[in-house]
Amino acid sequence: MDDVNMLHHRCLLNLRRRIRDGRPAQERYVRLQKDGNVLSYQGNSEEVGCYVAGHPLSKGNCYFEVTIVDTGVRGSIAVGLVPKFYRLDHQPGWLPHSVAYHADNGKLYNGNPVGKQFGPKCAQGDRIGCGIHSENLEAGLTNVFFTKNGKEVGLVEVAMSAEGLFPAVGMHSMGEEVKVDLQAEWFLEEDDGMMMVDSHEDDWGRLYDVKVSGTLLEYVGKGKSIMDVGLAQARHPLTTCCHYYEVEIIDAGEKCYIALGLATKDYPKNRHPGWSRGSIAYHADDGKIFHGSGVGNAFGPRCFKGDIIGCGIMFPRDYTLDGEGRALRFSYQSYTVSIERNHPL
Repeated sequence: MDDVNMLHHRCLLNLRRRIRDGRPAQERYVRLQKDGNVLSYQGNSEEVGCYVAGHPLSKGNCYFEVTIVDTGVRGSIAVGLVPKFYRLDHQPGWLPHSVAYHADNGKLYNGNPVGKQFGPKCAQGDRIGCGIHSENLEAGLTNVFFTKNGKEVGLVEVAMSAEGLFPAVGMHSMGEEVKVDLQAEWFLEEDDGMMMVDSHEDDWGRLYDVKVSGTLLEYVGKGKSIMDVGLAQARHPLTTCCHYYEVEIIDAGEKCYIALGLATKDYPKNRHPGWSRGSIAYHADDGKIFHGSGVGNAFGPRCFKGDIIGCGIMFPRDYTLDGEGRALRFSYQSYTVSIERNHPL
């Protein structure tokens, strides 16, 4: 081939490549029925159905949401990000270079078929969001964050290919149905008075031998003596606007030495809540209430994996703050602390 023909051949190749690249990107899906923005599972509950959007997330479009219309038989719905040519017979998050939040167990799957506890489970009507922080896109890395009903659950750093990360939804049981919004927007809601566990350790005033990962608190101490206590204390106290919180026991460990309650800001770090003065707590292992003493009183049932323990304050009507908003003042000598098991206040 002479030089002129070679040049002509190259021009044709470049023209064809530009034409091909200019075509609208095609979304891909298998074992799913798509009706507008609604996806429904069409498999036999043994095979995965997966949807991958036609365009990756970017600085201009960095977030999407999936609303669970029906959880079907198992609620095996996954929301996350995958490479462009991800295998559609695998849930998002199972294969390398993909990440996903799974609704049925609240786990995060980050390129591995074995997930790690990450956030709460999701049910019918819940919205699961997924987005990227675009600060490090040029470096091939990004922080992928997930939300539930508009509140951030947590984030994880993920490597990106040159083609980017594409929104993906996986389903795996009969009757599952979701609505996808690829143009959704998300704005961080700030509420300084609210006790929350999210991806930021700054929301916790003190952490001793406790690791924070999303909404998960994990004990990482030695656990060999009575002094090896792990303590997580929120930065902000309960208030009349946010007077209640809950904890779900994901793993009871060896002895379920889990205590939930309230304590003063300077509470000793090596003492379970309730053991020392200025604290009160419900202990899951024996169902006893400890109120400023190392000896507890029978109070309620023992708690196990999957149980939800809640704690709140029933403030008196004349509750006020001091002039500078630093200390609590009551006209009564005490106020009521309500502690519940598997029952919100």
